[in-house]
Amino acid sequence: MHVLEVLRADRIAAVIRADVIPDPRRLADTLAAGGVRLVEFTFTTPHVLRVIAAGVGGDAFVGAGTVLTARQANDAVDAGAQFIVTPAVLPDVADACRARGVPFMLGAFTPSEVLAASELGSSLVKVFPAGTGGPGHIKDLRGPFPHIGLVPSGGITPANARSFLDAGAVALFAGSDLASAALVEAGRYEDIRARAETFRAAVAAQ
Repeated sequence: MHVLEVLRADRIAAVIRADVIPDPRRLADTLAAGGVRLVEFTFTTPHVLRVIAAGVGGDAFVGAGTVLTARQANDAVDAGAQFIVTPAVLPDVADACRARGVPFMLGAFTPSEVLAASELGSSLVKVFPAGTGGPGHIKDLRGPFPHIGLVPSGGITPANARSFLDAGAVALFAGSDLASAALVEAGRYEDIRARAETFRAAVAAQ
């Protein structure tokens, strides 16, 4: 399946921010085993390119997040990243991703930013920080932009995940409530898998 097809099917993706990631491949495979098959390693992570390279090749789709420049995007793709995510509307990153044929999701918050991201070819648009506006903000954005797929990120928990989807989100990015830095750095894979399963159950609930 294609990256975007998997995201639409799972409806949840993992955002990993940690100072140390002992075994990126095992972490990615653990999340996939729990039902979260898209794993984003952010550029705030030390030696993230090595982390990405070590994480690919297993059961998960591995991408790069917090990408701020075209060079970072290209370096991430060279390391094996299968998708790119930014925190803002960044035309240079969009250009680089289109040139490499890699799916990308630009970050946006306001209506103008959402439209700009879509016009730059963003595969889906990441709404960040989602916790600021809550599900109501997603519903409001869907009014003028029913054709743009929105993926909230920031502040997503099992308790509010369904509300964001019911408001019209295509899928969600979950960070610390899914795989916190403490769990990742300690290698607590069973706990991470359990959290992934909890999130999957939450987004599947009616």
